[in-house]
Amino acid sequence: MSVVVFYVSGHGFGHAARDIEVIRALVGRSPDLRIVVRTAVPAWFFESAPRRRPGTGAVPSIEVQAAETDTGVVQVDSLRIDEHATARRASDFHRTFRNRAAAEAAVLRTLAADVVIGDVPPLAFAAAHLAGVPSVLVANFTWDWIYRAFPGFDAAAPGVMADVLDSYACATLALRLPLHGPLAPVAGVVRDIPLIARTSALGRDESRRRLHLEDHLPVVLASFGRYGMPLPYEATARDNRLTLLVTDHEAGSTAPQTTSRFRCFSRRDMQGLGIEYQDLVSAADVVVSKPGYGIVSECIANGTALLYPPRGRFPEYDVFVREMPDVLRCRPIAQEDLQAGRWSDGVDALLRQPAPPRTLAVDGAEIAAHTIATLLAGSGAYS
Repeated sequence: MSVVVFYVSGHGFGHAARDIEVIRALVGRSPDLRIVVRTAVPAWFFESAPRRRPGTGAVPSIEVQAAETDTGVVQVDSLRIDEHATARRASDFHRTFRNRAAAEAAVLRTLAADVVIGDVPPLAFAAAHLAGVPSVLVANFTWDWIYRAFPGFDAAAPGVMADVLDSYACATLALRLPLHGPLAPVAGVVRDIPLIARTSALGRDESRRRLHLEDHLPVVLASFGRYGMPLPYEATARDNRLTLLVTDHEAGSTAPQTTSRFRCFSRRDMQGLGIEYQDLVSAADVVVSKPGYGIVSECIANGTALLYPPRGRFPEYDVFVREMPDVLRCRPIAQEDLQAGRWSDGVDALLRQPAPPRTLAVDGAEIAAHTIATLLAGSGAYS
């Protein structure tokens, strides 16, 4: 049995969301592939990854192991970054980085890993190098690019940048996604691939039918990911000309009262309806969210417009603001309007906008899986 080990950043859900698509594409290619995921992302997020293989009834072997693989950035909420805490956490983590890399290399040897996939913890590539295992970077940015945007990062976290750059330089191959930063540390091994995005298998009409949504008002999905955003969701649904969808993760610990114009879904609700998160995106006319790779790619893949507020000092935001209008119907909303729940004008204006001039291919997961399979075949591990 071939073994592929994924190291997935614990920062947000976007890294994990696209890796799930790569996992699905990989296990669709091989009846004997074993997938191990090492990450700080909660295991429940990967529940939708295993799917029965067509014609076999077999469920692929996917194991999620809790591990601190990187520190990413520290966020107060979905829109606010604590740059000082980010530097402190990175400094603490990298103080023992060599020991961490050696320990992870031992894990890889125990697992008999054939290939390591990193999205995009530097630790993945340092460990793979020590274990003598080929490694593939799959990402639209590397952490050095993010950290360079924070004034004083190097002074507060001495040595971290060197660890990050040296580790990325160990990657065998880098699969670069659209809407990307420079990926400077892996420039010599970069190969461009299309978007990796969760696409609804149900489509808009069937998703709406299962969700019991009507068409007389715009359907808006509030999506602020792992860190959430404290917003007046119930009042927003009541005071605007829209039907608002939100998960209970977004809405907070106190379950709001569901009404015809305010729909709050738990994971159990979604499982009962036979829907996944990308089906909520597909059902919506507009998603209100910060521009991050996960939700932007899903809006593109599912033909849903994006209304976005400004984000903290995160270089990826500037790339998205510059490049999104060419491939996605999108529009900014002022922070004060977002917080006050004044969404209708932005939603209505967005829905009057024409379609974007260009489309992006969204078959990046299949292409990544093919590339990984070829690498496995070259090592003699893939049959």
